[in-house]
Amino acid sequence: MKSILLSAFLLPLALSSVVPRAEEKIDYHGFKILRVNVPKGAKDVESKIQELSAHILNPGKSALVDVVVSPENLKALEALSLESTVLTEDVGAVLDEEGPISTYAGFATWFTAYHSYADHIQFLRDLQGGYTSQSEVITIGNSVQGRALTGIHIWGSGGKGSKPAVLFHGTVHAREWISTMTTEYLAYQLLTKYASDTTVKALVDKFDFYIIPIVNPDGFVYTQTTDRLWRKNRQTVSTSTCVGRDNNRNWPYKWEVTGGASTNPCSETFKGLAASDAPENRAMVSHVNSLRDGRGLRLYLDIHSYGQYILWPYGYTCSGVVENDAQHRSIASRAAAAIRAISGTAYTIGPACSTLYATTGDSTDYTDAVGNATYSYTYELRDRGTYGFSLPASQIQPTVVETWAGVLSMLKDL
Repeated sequence: MKSILLSAFLLPLALSSVVPRAEEKIDYHGFKILRVNVPKGAKDVESKIQELSAHILNPGKSALVDVVVSPENLKALEALSLESTVLTEDVGAVLDEEGPISTYAGFATWFTAYHSYADHIQFLRDLQGGYTSQSEVITIGNSVQGRALTGIHIWGSGGKGSKPAVLFHGTVHAREWISTMTTEYLAYQLLTKYASDTTVKALVDKFDFYIIPIVNPDGFVYTQTTDRLWRKNRQTVSTSTCVGRDNNRNWPYKWEVTGGASTNPCSETFKGLAASDAPENRAMVSHVNSLRDGRGLRLYLDIHSYGQYILWPYGYTCSGVVENDAQHRSIASRAAAAIRAISGTAYTIGPACSTLYATTGDSTDYTDAVGNATYSYTYELRDRGTYGFSLPASQIQPTVVETWAGVLSMLKDL
């Protein structure tokens, strides 16, 4: 999710300097990530930054903007004489620290490396295969390119579908690989600890869990084959040569509100030509609605990176608050404390718009207002920009463990 709007940054050609010919894989060695302090209202400067940047990683920020810059454009950007800090000296070297895409070798080493899309699907099947009496592999729809949106449904006493739902989404934005690993870890903990941990057993007996680790499979595959920093889905746009919609600006609630997404197809926060015109989004909407109309949706978590935030509605307005804002804050506060107790990692909490930035057509606003979820949150995982979307493999294990502590705290509060 850590890439939002700021319409001035969402002009065409955001990725012009790194669009590959014949889809060759982009080599980011020599590219830098700078955190640039942009003067308020300096539209000409904003446009120039847009032109010179390969990617804007957090285009919703109004002042401190994280940009990926090629070696060829670095001097031109520096010539703008803006206050800036180098976050990453060599993006390619950071990507190297992620480690190679690991060959699937079972559960023992799964959360120590990153994996191919096919192996993620196999992981879910193997996990479910060990717990056939209380889980099933589910698909909620298909992507633009025909890949199934695959997840796992977990239940306890009373049988499947008998309890209120808890729903977790991961990898809405393709480059957020740590969200994939974390969402899978939540499923792994719920199933493998059911028989031995009384707290986990009580929770699985209380709720039906629906966990979909990769809701943007086409984009995820593209990050592994072509552009590691790709964000959107891979849907073409009839009015443009640019590709992709932001599935977290495409939900059919407050989609039409301005200021929280882009109407520019080349933008990383392109909202689409109409609400829910992305097939991945239609699948998620349909699934949320079915859970609402069944036993109800008790908790929704949208797992993203980066920034270390726990956010709740609303994104579309900074003045409105949800009816149970105080309860959202209390639950989030205890979750942040649980995370900090594991590793010292500090999370900022608050309503999405007033705490971070405006978003329209986003998941938590929809699940709250239309899906009738009791609680809806976005997690922005590690870190705060040192590695950004490209956490080293060595940080997978500590990230998933601390996040599990935060999510477990939330579940116990429900």
